[in-house]
Amino acid sequence: MPVADTSQLTSGVAERYASSLFELALEEGAVDSVTADLDRFQAMLDESDDLKRFVQSPVFSAEDQLKGIVAISEKAGLSGFFANFVKVVARNRRLFALPGMIKAFRIIAANQRGEISAEVTSAHALSAEQESELKAALKGVTGKDVAIAVTVDPSILGGLIVKVGSRQIDTSLRTKLSTLKLALKEVG
Repeated sequence: MPVADTSQLTSGVAERYASSLFELALEEGAVDSVTADLDRFQAMLDESDDLKRFVQSPVFSAEDQLKGIVAISEKAGLSGFFANFVKVVARNRRLFALPGMIKAFRIIAANQRGEISAEVTSAHALSAEQESELKAALKGVTGKDVAIAVTVDPSILGGLIVKVGSRQIDTSLRTKLSTLKLALKEVG
């Protein structure tokens, strides 16, 4: 029996949950506050390997995940829709898909505002100035306002990976080093 593609499973789960959260936030006029909470939670995920492990690990029981996520939400000052949403996600044993839910929500919100969204992976957090420069550069290329979701991944060493729709631009140092190794092998 073939093994299910977990990335597709996670993606489907993430999109369904994000869509539900967005519809609810839209009805209540809370899209901006939910987006701010999502950003705050994503920043916490980027900064804490322990939180990342807690969210992704199947080892913790649903009860432990619920207690943990409630404590984390309160400490971070998350309230309202997003805090309740995270509780539901934990209760349903779907915390592993939370990073995907955050990305999917951002894409839905950007589309609603008439923007296109870009996923950016950087070796370190971008300053506000770097983010606005990147948005301006992407607007120049696409002709539309661009909402960017930045994920920090130190393993790319430097540079950026930018994905807009199905197009991906990879200027990461890791990719350049891999390409260089390959070229050197062909030469030798």
